[in-house]
This record gives sequence, structure tokens and C-alpha cells, in this order.
Amino acid sequence: MTVIDFHLHVMDLEQLQPWTTEYLIRSSGRDLDYLGRLMTSPELLVEMLRQNGVDYAVVITEISPITTGVISNEAVAEFCQGQKALIPFANINPSLVANPARELERCVTEMGFKGLKLYPTYQGFYPNDSSIYPLYAKALELGIPVMIHTGSSIFAGARLKYGDPLWIDDVAVDFPELTLIQVHSGRGMWYERAFFLARLHQNVYMEIAGLPPRKLIEYFPELEKNADKVIFGSDWPGLRSIKDNVAAIRSLPLSDETKAKILGGNAARLLDSAWPGLWQERNPSGA
Repeated sequence: MTVIDFHLHVMDLEQLQPWTTEYLIRSSGRDLDYLGRLMTSPELLVEMLRQNGVDYAVVITEISPITTGVISNEAVAEFCQGQKALIPFANINPSLVANPARELERCVTEMGFKGLKLYPTYQGFYPNDSSIYPLYAKALELGIPVMIHTGSSIFAGARLKYGDPLWIDDVAVDFPELTLIQVHSGRGMWYERAFFLARLHQNVYMEIAGLPPRKLIEYFPELEKNADKVIFGSDWPGLRSIKDNVAAIRSLPLSDETKAKILGGNAARLLDSAWPGLWQERNPSGA
């Protein structure tokens, strides 16, 4: 069973807000020296993933100087270069870039990014704001999926009003062929909405990073009905053990087929659809 972690961060520890640093130490149970080694060495990070039973990971850029911190698209692209296990996703902060669509095109065509992550709650915008639509149009043109943070956040300055999954309904209606991934699946307040939107729209998915795996059935009682739309993510380094999360999903009262889809099958299908040949390049065995 191939395991794909669709939500993993590398960070520039010197550019983190102090509360972000405190959170990483507390939630991971690791010191900054350990985290720093993994976040500056792709080889060590890939080895850590292997030890935790993860075959591939989506590595996300974050440019949120007010709420969490900054690591540039350039830094993430360089980190992932030459590592087949690492799949880079860009971040465009619409408040800091004069032409977000042009910047996204540069990230994809010049730096090799395979997707886009948006942080409405951290960067202060509604996902359905018309000013964001050029980004969606460019993502659709480039054939890349878009991850959108939904639900709660504990970091200072984050605003929950931007995290309601309902805003994604407009985007899904206006861009029906664009792949949209609800990061955290409406964590905390909007689980039902996230689940319903993924059921309603063909190209809307649920990503479960930051949710206790053992509570997934509690949050989503009919999870099995949405088996083709659920994607595993760890939100590392914001947890103690990716391996434990994978094991917890495997222990859920779900069919083996559903577990395989959640842990990697859905992500592989999504990535192969967005970038034909990408999955074969990274996984020649086809497993």
C-alpha cells in the first residue's frame, strides 16, 4: 500500500513567529536542532518519511509573515529538487505579489511546482473573492490542483471567518474542472460542510491533516461513502509521529480498499490526473 503524505512543511526556523516555534516544539516533542536538521537536509527528511512508512510527500511553501512565518517558493523548490519522494506545492500570498497569476506561472514553469496552497485564514482573504479568481484561472490553465486551508487555526492573527468551506462552493461552481482540496476538512466547526461539498462537487476533495485519525468516523460518520475524495496528510512537523497516524487510519472500521484510497490511492490518482506521467516518473513500479 503506497502512502502519500499530502501535507508536509519545511520551514526557515529563523523566519518563524515565536508562537509558531513554541507550537512546533510542543506538538512534535522535538527540539529545534532536530527539526532544523530535517528541514535543511532533504535526504534526512526522506529517510524520516521512510522510517514512518511514507513513500511520497507534498512539501508546502508558506508565506505568512504575520501569523506563522515565511519560507520562500525558491527555498522549497531547491529543497525538493532531485528528490522523487518530495512533491513541491507553491504558495502565493495575494497581498504581497503584484501579479499573483504571473507569479504562479513562474513557480510552475520555471521552478517545477506541482500545485498551489492558499492560506485564507493566515493571509486575510475570502477564497471566493474575485481578486483571487485570476489565480484559479491560471491554476486551471496550468493543470495543477489547489489546496485551500479551511477550518480553525491556533496561531495569533489567524481569522476563522476566512476558513469556512462554504466559500469554496463559489469557486467550484465557477471553475468546475479545477481540482480543489479542502485542507483540514473544515476542522473544528465545519466538518459537515466540507464533507457535503466533496460529495456535491466532482473535483472537490477533503484533506485530513491536523485531525486525530481515530476520530475521523466521529467527525464523518459516513466517511466510507466519500472514500474516493479523502486524502491523507500529516501536517508534519505539527505532530509527534506520522507512523502512528498511518497506523490509526489502518485500524479504523473501514474497508481495506477505502484505507488504501485515503492513505495514497486518491492522491496518486489526483497527481497523475494533474500531471500525466508524473506518478509514473516517481513510481515506475506502478505500486
